[in-house]
Amino acid sequence: MDKSTGKENKITITNDKGRLSKEEIERMVQEADKYKAEDDLQREKISAKNSLESYAFNMKTSVQDDNLKGKISEDDQKKVIEKCSKVIAWLENNQLAEKEEYEHQQKELEKVCNPVIAKLYQGGMPTGSCGDQARSSAGSSFQGPTIEEVD
Repeated sequence: MDKSTGKENKITITNDKGRLSKEEIERMVQEADKYKAEDDLQREKISAKNSLESYAFNMKTSVQDDNLKGKISEDDQKKVIEKCSKVIAWLENNQLAEKEEYEHQQKELEKVCNPVIAKLYQGGMPTGSCGDQARSSAGSSFQGPTIEEVD
């Protein structure tokens, strides 16, 4: 009752509109279970595609890096860039490929890139940490930096 006007309205709230019945909830849970396998396959497929795409772009930019000039032969560099470009073009034209196709393309790309990267690391690229490089270049008398704790 509104105290200022003296009017009174009665409101009844029912709990049945817009609610899902137990049967509808059960049906939705069953559908979710039914499509879970499909969702998992789709997730794996997208993951394989993203992995291939990332690997191709990373390899292409890595061999084009100015810091590697002279450390990779032009022939190897050309071979990697050409294969990466082919894979990237394949990706653009095969957006709906299966997981196995993406994995196959990545293995083929790795067959071209891995030997070049292995040569690069054998040819004097650092394989350890910066500290390892500093110690090896300074000789065995290098003691390393002094670390002091400050409160």
